[in-house]
Amino acid sequence: MSETVRQLIIQGVTQDGRRFRPSDWAERLCGVMSPFRPRGSQYHHLTYSPYAFPTIIDGVKCVVVDERLRELEPLAWKFVVDFARDNNLITQEACLLPDAAAGVQGPGGGSAGQNGTESRKPPSP
Repeated sequence: MSETVRQLIIQGVTQDGRRFRPSDWAERLCGVMSPFRPRGSQYHHLTYSPYAFPTIIDGVKCVVVDERLRELEPLAWKFVVDFARDNNLITQEACLLPDAAAGVQGPGGGSAGQNGTESRKPPSP
C-alpha cells in the first residue's frame, strides 16, 4: 500500500478575497521550483517538478506543493511558504490518500488529490 502524501495548496486569492496578480504567477512559481525532483530522476527544463505544479481548483489558479519537498530541500519549501505568506495568499493543507489518487488528475495526467482540505494561513517554514 502506498504512503499518504500531504500537500500544501496555495490559492491565487488573497486573504481579503482579491485575485492574485500577475495572472501567470502559478506557472512562474512552479518554474522556479522545477529543478527540485526525486533523487535519481532526470531534470528536463520544460517540465514542472512533481513536488510543485500549477492547477485550477474550483476555478481558482493554485499551486500544489508536495510536503516531501520539505525533506528534499528545506530552503525550497521555505521559499514557497514565504511566498504565500508574503503575498497574503490563502493556503490549504491536503492529504492525498492512495485510493483517492486514481480519480484525480494532476499535471500530465498524474495524481493530485485533495481529501480533507482545510483553509488557513501559510504554515511556518
